Amino acid sequence: MEENFYNWEWFIQKFGILSKIDLTAYKRPQMERRINSFMRTQGAGDYKLFLDVLNRDRDVYRRFVEHITINVSEFFRNPSHWKIMEEEIIPSLLKEHKSLNIWSAGCSSGEEPYSLAMLCKEKKYPLAGRILATDLDKEVLEKATIGLYSQKALEGVPSVLIKKYFQEQGKFYRISDELKKMIEFKQQDLLRDSFSQGFDLILCRNVVIYFTEETKQKLYRKFANAMRSKGVLFIGSTEQIFQARDLGLKSVATFFYRKE
Repeated sequence: MEENFYNWEWFIQKFGILSKIDLTAYKRPQMERRINSFMRTQGAGDYKLFLDVLNRDRDVYRRFVEHITINVSEFFRNPSHWKIMEEEIIPSLLKEHKSLNIWSAGCSSGEEPYSLAMLCKEKKYPLAGRILATDLDKEVLEKATIGLYSQKALEGVPSVLIKKYFQEQGKFYRISDELKKMIEFKQQDLLRDSFSQGFDLILCRNVVIYFTEETKQKLYRKFANAMRSKGVLFIGSTEQIFQARDLGLKSVATFFYRKE
C-alpha cells in the first residue's frame, strides 16, 4: 500500500512544490527514464527516499535539476542554420525595423546568446537593447554570466573570433566584457512566467524536445504573442511546429517561423 502511495504522481507533485518545476509538462516515459537513472546513482530505491535526498542535500538537488533540464549548448550550433539566419532572416527583419529586439530562450550556459552577440558585432546589426537570455536553471545562468569556457567548448568558434572576443586564462577562455555588456541574463520558467513583448527574433532551440505536444503548442503560442508582426521564431533541428497557421506563424525556412 505504501509503495503505491509514493508513485510517479506523488513524486512530481512533491517535487513541483520543492522546485517550482512542473514535470507534468514533460513526456512521462523520457522524463521517468532520466529521473530513474539519476535515482540509481544516489542509491535511492523509491521516490520517497529520493525526495528525502533532494531535500537534504543541496548539491544533489542542484545536479538533479541540471540533469532533468538538459543543459546542452554549443557556440553557433548547427552552423548551416546560423548561415540562413545571417543571410536571409536578419536582413529581412531589418527591412521591417531599424533595430532588433532578440531573445535567447533556454540559453543554458550562454553559448547561444554569446554567439548572437558575436554575430551582431561582426555584422554591425543594430540592437534595440541588450539581448535577453533566459533559463530555468540558476546554476547554468551563473556560469553564463561568468563566461568561462574550455578549449573544447570553443570548437565551433572561428579562430578569428576567439582571438577577438576571448581571453585565454590557463586551460580556459573568458568571454570579453564587450560581449557580456550586450546580454541580460535572467532566470525564467517558460511554462509559468509571462513573457515580455515586442521581440523581432526569438531563439528557442532543443528546449521543448521532452515536452508534451499540448505543452509545446502552448509555449509556441506564447512565443508568437511575444513577437512583433513579421517577427521570427528559430527552433531546434529536431523540432517542428504542427498547425503553425493556427498560431499565426508561417514557415519561411527550415526551423524558422515568421509571425504573420
